[in-house]
Amino acid sequence: MPASRLVLCMAVGLGGALGTLSRYGTTSLMAELWGGDLLATAFVNVAGSFIIALYAVLTDSRGPFPRGEVSRQFVMAGFCGGYTTRSLMSWETFIIILDHHACRGAAYVSGVVAMSLLAAACGYRLGRRFSRPTPPAAVEECRALS
Repeated sequence: MPASRLVLCMAVGLGGALGTLSRYGTTSLMAELWGGDLLATAFVNVAGSFIIALYAVLTDSRGPFPRGEVSRQFVMAGFCGGYTTRSLMSWETFIIILDHHACRGAAYVSGVVAMSLLAAACGYRLGRRFSRPTPPAAVEECRALS
């Protein structure tokens, strides 16, 4: 039975609250230890991209740990959506550009997006390592079709 819209909204909201608090804690700690807000923002975006891809693969209906829609929305739309922060990254990039460092701003945003895509690919690949192997009969059927 599909989850009600209210249950899904509550799951996303709770996950988002936890993700936002986690992001704030992570970026505050990193900025305090390493003195870099840009690095902290980049870190949460890259880490969040890895987490969402890994969780998506692991909990897919064909994955090793299938989960329902509520659980997936709690983590993916809620927690990861709250943990990552494209809006803060955009603001920081805008400030860099306003300070007459357009090339640095472009390099920062391009680098974070590229690293986020790479992290998502790594999460996907790691998740696939835990996926169920394809049954031999299905492989043979595919070979017969080629």
